[in-house]
Amino acid sequence: MATDYFGVLGLAREASDADIKRAYRRLARDLHPDVNPDPEAKERFQEVTRAYEALTDPEKRRIVDLGGDPFETGGGAGANGFGGAGFGGLGDIMDAFFGGATTRGPRGRTRPGRDALIPIELELDEAVFGTVKELTVDTAVLCDVCAGAGTAPGTHVTTCTTCSGRGEVQSVQRSFLGQVVSSRTCPTCAGTGTVIPEPCAKCAGDGRVRARRNISVKVPAGVEDGMRIRLTGQGEVGPGGGPAGDLYVEVHERPHDVFTRDGEDLHCRVTLPMTAAALGTTLNLKTLDGEEELVITPGTQSGSVLTLRAHGAPRLRATGRGNLVVHVDVVTPTRLDGEQERLLRELAALRGEDQPESNREAQGGLFSRVRDAFHGR
Repeated sequence: MATDYFGVLGLAREASDADIKRAYRRLARDLHPDVNPDPEAKERFQEVTRAYEALTDPEKRRIVDLGGDPFETGGGAGANGFGGAGFGGLGDIMDAFFGGATTRGPRGRTRPGRDALIPIELELDEAVFGTVKELTVDTAVLCDVCAGAGTAPGTHVTTCTTCSGRGEVQSVQRSFLGQVVSSRTCPTCAGTGTVIPEPCAKCAGDGRVRARRNISVKVPAGVEDGMRIRLTGQGEVGPGGGPAGDLYVEVHERPHDVFTRDGEDLHCRVTLPMTAAALGTTLNLKTLDGEEELVITPGTQSGSVLTLRAHGAPRLRATGRGNLVVHVDVVTPTRLDGEQERLLRELAALRGEDQPESNREAQGGLFSRVRDAFHGR
């Protein structure tokens, strides 16, 4: 029976990609081995990571939606279209009807390992300028006792006596069509054609063991939230000491107190008093690159946008950098003392703004036109 990966993350099947990401982040923060040393939490973290990988990879998600399990190996109805009865496909059925027997041969004991996924949290400046992070990962690694062979020191695998090394056993039945020969996977060697008489004491014959190790991850400048960094061959070692899969490091960018990010551009807000906006000034603005002078021209209005070129994030797959976009908010004073109020009134009088024009005349004209339309004028 296929694993309910939505249930592992505590989600309904109609959950969106954003719901899946939020559920994984929440569980990973509580269950990660660096935070929770409980062995049960470690197993649960592996289940959660596997579920997240199954639901975020488009091909694996398609298999899940069809009711399958993307991590299951082997044949079956999902692999070749014909399930059960030991038949591997149309060729097996035809050979059975006409008295033949298809020999698929033993499958290798050594198989490739799975990919692994681990999240990493970065500050904004680390994502913008790049960094090197030391990560602790818990994956299957090659057994150092048997070097992946799965056998105890001084011993070797032997040919399976049940199937004589073929990896499958055959049975003969008689039907109205004549003699029918069917094949099925050998139950003794699980289709490998060999058995391990004395398994390695450390890995129990699997050729790999779980171990915690430290690796360095080079984060390139300009990575964004949700991107994955691929580390080839750093994933799970396969059964029988098979080649390791890849390790994917998924970037999660922490929110910044000042800047927000939109692709390669950074955004921030500055507030100006009314007088500075009217007269103009120069601000010392703290950016990710250090302090920069921001020139405010006289008469700057609230909502104005100023741009500092090439002060954003580097373009990940191109040259150059984005911009720092500064949004200006002009603040009107709410409390004035007597002298300040007197000076503002004098300024208003000088500018002819002490008695602002109303729109009463315009409104009267509008109402007059509506009235005339009703009376047919």
